This record gives sequence, C-alpha cells and structure tokens, in this order.
Amino acid sequence: MAEQKRDYYEVLGVEKGADEDTLKKAYRKLAKKYHPDANPGDKAAEAKFKEASEAYAVLSDPDKRRKYDQFGHAAFDGPGGGGGYSPFGDFSSMDFTDMFGDIFGDLFGGRSRASRTGPRKGANLRTAVRITFEEAVFGCSKEIELTLKDTCPKCNGTGCKPGTSKTTCGKCGGKGQIVFTQQSLFGTVQNVQTCPDCQGSGQVIKEKCPDCYGTGYIASKKKIQVDIPAGIDNGQAVRIRDKGEPGINGGARGDLLVEVNVSRHPIFQRRDMDIYSTAPITYAQAALGGDVMIDTVDGKVVYNVKAGTQTDTRVRLKGKGVPSLRNSAIRGDQYVTLIVQVPTGLNGQAKDILRQFDALTGDSLNYVARHENDAAKENARGKKKKGMFK
Repeated sequence: MAEQKRDYYEVLGVEKGADEDTLKKAYRKLAKKYHPDANPGDKAAEAKFKEASEAYAVLSDPDKRRKYDQFGHAAFDGPGGGGGYSPFGDFSSMDFTDMFGDIFGDLFGGRSRASRTGPRKGANLRTAVRITFEEAVFGCSKEIELTLKDTCPKCNGTGCKPGTSKTTCGKCGGKGQIVFTQQSLFGTVQNVQTCPDCQGSGQVIKEKCPDCYGTGYIASKKKIQVDIPAGIDNGQAVRIRDKGEPGINGGARGDLLVEVNVSRHPIFQRRDMDIYSTAPITYAQAALGGDVMIDTVDGKVVYNVKAGTQTDTRVRLKGKGVPSLRNSAIRGDQYVTLIVQVPTGLNGQAKDILRQFDALTGDSLNYVARHENDAAKENARGKKKKGMFK
C-alpha cells in the first residue's frame, strides 16, 4: 500500500490562504535546512527536501494550486490512481531563478545582489565597559583602549608596494565574479560567486606593501573617551560613530558599540526606572513613629515613619529612582521596604521596662501560663459539678 502523502500546506507550515511571498519564505527556510548539500548522506533530510520542493512546485503554480485545493492529491493521480501525472513534470512555466539565488547563494556562497566593487561601510566593532550602579544612574565618562585600523601611510591604503599598482585578476578577468554550475533536483543550476582570488574587486596585488602586508591598513592601540548617558541599564550599548573597521573601496568607517555592564549594588536593585531597597527601623520607631534615615542614590534622606508601622511595609520616595534615557529630568521612584528590627543584648533595666510595657499592652509574656491556669480551673469545676450529681 502506497504511503499516504502529507498535506502540502502542512508540509510548508503555512495556512491554506497563504500568499506567494509566504509560500516562498516557507520553502526557502525548509530548503536551506534540508538541502542534501547541507546534510550529506542524510536520507531523511533529502526526503524532507524533496517533499518540500514538491509542495512548493504545486502551491506556487496558480493552476496546480487551484486543482489541489479542489481535489487534493487525487488531482495529480493518473488513470486508476497510479500516479501517472507528476507535479514535477514541467518546470518551464515556473520562475525559480530568484529563489535559487537566495537559497543556494546562501548555502554555497553564491551570487550577491549588491555590487562587490562599490563603496561599502566598514564592519562595526564591539567592546564592553564595566561601571558602578551609581554611574549608571547619573551617567559618567570612561576611557577605553582598543586596537583600531587606520589607512597605511606608506601605500595610502592600496596595499601595494610603493611604485607598484594592482593588476587585473587572472581568475575572473577583472569582473570580480565567477560563474559555476551545480546539479540539483531540478536540473543544472547556474550560480554566480565572488571571485576567491580578488574577493570581488577584480584586481590583485602582485607586490605587497612591506608595512601593511597588502591589507592597506595599520593596526594600533588607541584610547577612546566614552560618554555613558544617565539612566543606561545593564546590557545596553553606546554607539560611537566612525570608530569601527575602515570602509571598503572608499566607504565610511563602521561604528563602535560599547556594551555597558553594571555592577551589582549591595543595597539597591533596579527595575526599569525604579529602585528597590530595604531599611531597618527599631521597634520603638515602628510603634511610636518618628524620623528615620534612608539611603538613596542621592544620599541619605529623612523619612517620617507612621506610628504602628508593621514590618515589610513598603513606602515610596518619589523622584529618587533612575533618570529616563530620553529625558534625564524625568526620574523613577524608590520603593523602600521597612524591616522592624528585634532588639538584642538588652540590659536588666531595659528588660524590666519591656516587661512593664508588655503587661500594659496585653501581657503576652504570660499568655500561655494564664491559658493553662484557666484550663486547670475549668477542669476542676467540671469534676466538682460531676460529684454533686452522683
């Protein structure tokens, strides 16, 4: 019995009403993942590639798709259901050129849509800097040292030995690209690849500059000042324009991206623009109320605790949080959890006073004794009452 074919829409992972672009993106993703050249010797991957290609061949053709939507796989069965018709029977009406350029170009280093010979911006560089919690809140300036490339002064960036010049590449004839063919499930596919000898420039250096060894650049260590804005958070980056890799063929330099790593603070924790902390208060302050000192990033501030404050009460200090990156005049808040501290190391006088206080406010120290005494009395009354009725 023949194996049951999966629904073509299910194979590509798209909805039944998917448009052409959605189909193409879905097929491109599967083709890159399961192409035999990317999975040599993997029969399962090859089968999935063929399955996806068959599904796309049908669904990308309006007429075949209409028939499939109406009759399913039976639309392509020959007389008697023997499968005499194959959806791969005719590719002449299908335009795979653009898709193959994207799929096989990515897989095998094929053609590039952008010109390889025009000016191109240099690559961005990345580095990191560590700052304190307070520096992140208020901003700071840091000096970092890193290695940067500059145009070689001896050859002026040509990479050639002074008095010589570049020559036309013999491999590509100065075109910067070479054409090669490749066999695929759909037949012979022609691809264009950047010339490996000249890297797409069309020219090669016969005699290299002795200072830069043909690269056109000299690397040296440099110190750069980084201005870190107030309110920056851990993991965010500061972009410094034109401090990256030099451009190619006259293109602009890339940028330098400085990632900021914020050290942990022993007291404060940050959540977006707000700061969270805890503050200890004495039993007397919690019971009677009064002024306490609370640490903030701006220094110590006085806060008036209300009488009867319970432990774990959270209070808000407005405007004591982190400034907004967009507007440093706008700041978040600080939320402080008050923790009532139990006194330790009391002297005799303090203990006596505390016992007097307890006696006046419920006598909690003698609660268990009272409870046991009351239970004993109740038990005795019960026994006496029982004896009276014997």
